[in-house]
Amino acid sequence: MSKAKYVIAMDQGTTSSRAILFDKKGSIKSVAQKEFRQIYPQSGWVEHDPMEIWSTQMGVTMEAMQKIDATPEEIAAIGITNQRETTIVWDASTGTPVYNAIVWQCRRTADAIERLKEAGLSDYVKEHTGLIPDAYFSASKIAWILDNVPGVRERAERGELRFGTVDSWLIWNLTEGRVHATDYTNASRTMLFDIEKLCWDQHLLDYFKIPESLLPAVLPSGQIYGTTAKFGGKIAIAGAAGDQQAALFGQCGFEAGDVKSTYGTGGFLLMNTGNTRVRSDSGLLTTLAASADDKPQYALEGSVFIAGAAIQWLRDEMRMIRTAAKTQEYCEAVKDTCGMYLVPAFAGLGAPYWEPYARGTIVGLSRGVTKDHFIRAAVESLAYQVNDLLCAMRADAGLELGALQVDGGASANDFLMQFQADLSDLSILRPRCIETTALGAAYLAGLSVGFWKDLSEIRKNRKPGRTFTPSLDAATRKKLLSGWKKAVRCAMFYAKEEETADCEEL
Repeated sequence: MSKAKYVIAMDQGTTSSRAILFDKKGSIKSVAQKEFRQIYPQSGWVEHDPMEIWSTQMGVTMEAMQKIDATPEEIAAIGITNQRETTIVWDASTGTPVYNAIVWQCRRTADAIERLKEAGLSDYVKEHTGLIPDAYFSASKIAWILDNVPGVRERAERGELRFGTVDSWLIWNLTEGRVHATDYTNASRTMLFDIEKLCWDQHLLDYFKIPESLLPAVLPSGQIYGTTAKFGGKIAIAGAAGDQQAALFGQCGFEAGDVKSTYGTGGFLLMNTGNTRVRSDSGLLTTLAASADDKPQYALEGSVFIAGAAIQWLRDEMRMIRTAAKTQEYCEAVKDTCGMYLVPAFAGLGAPYWEPYARGTIVGLSRGVTKDHFIRAAVESLAYQVNDLLCAMRADAGLELGALQVDGGASANDFLMQFQADLSDLSILRPRCIETTALGAAYLAGLSVGFWKDLSEIRKNRKPGRTFTPSLDAATRKKLLSGWKKAVRCAMFYAKEEETADCEEL
């Protein structure tokens, strides 16, 4: 008889590594988390130390197990969910990274993407990968490492190196180099993977000059990838999915039409479209969704680059708040933003605008603006950006949503959730457990090893939390949205290369 009591979710995010042990009811029994360094070599560049990613993820996993004295025999499986698109290249023999991880937020390859567009490949990329050409994705990041780190291209062409998104990096290290693999969802974010043929696209590999020997095998999200003995006994690694697809799975978004919004470091709106690939005309992406079997499912996705990261910026760089939780108190201390808007385009604008050269913009400043107003404007920016995605998704899918499922750290902010309901004129449904990204990874792994029998058993675990209903009048909503649109236009205008005006023209 199995002694298994728990499934471990390794939740490797953009700003922290976390491990959560879930029981059969989907309840959190233990959690450990550790933030790690954000490296900014120059404006618009963002990096992580891959070894720090690995060491913090190992550390929090061991800590979470120790908190409840969980033994390897009591762990049914490990599921991995990760920051997507972040790019790591390492030596196949030693496991040593050849360069820091280039983070999904990094804009260093924006010029390379412009050259790809000039080469006439935009439509090809969109048709085969479902993505819009952007520096956000892994392809141009891999090419940058090959072209800019001395000796790396030659080593890659000799078959000595491996590339992976963070899930692959963790799987490689957990299995001590025996397994080099990724899942459909992470592969679909590289801008190198054909989402209909379910294989690496040779034409794009040739364009970016990326040797196929670098690339991992691509497997379904719910799959036994291998085993690890890193925790004192053998444990199956039985699921992997990019964080946003994992969150949709954790929200029980198994059917076409299911929608969720995650408020994490970035903001992400996903709609499951089932076996049908929906092509967007509104700046959204078509991507692969996580599924518990080998039948691919698709999703429409809107991606906001800076959401919760704007709150972290208030805390760490601006030193306006001590903790993210304090933002609710500041927001509720004033009735509005005093006419101020903050567009947090620190890493360009994602969907539906796709303007890589936009930068953070503050408009509407007056003498009456206080610290409270500033903080409220930063928090409100999350809701405005999600509303832009909702408008695009309504246009693409032809659906009028009645409610929106939410999760992620910032969804714990009651002010933000109420403002989202008011701004979007939707009911917002927040589950009791907002750690749905980790829960999705746990469910995928647990299903693969029989810890949970099927999807219906998982649905029974779902516990409703709080509902936020809209209460704002239409005229005020229209005025707020009009101001936001003007602020976004200002951020996008900054991206345009205009000739400097003469003094007489100013």
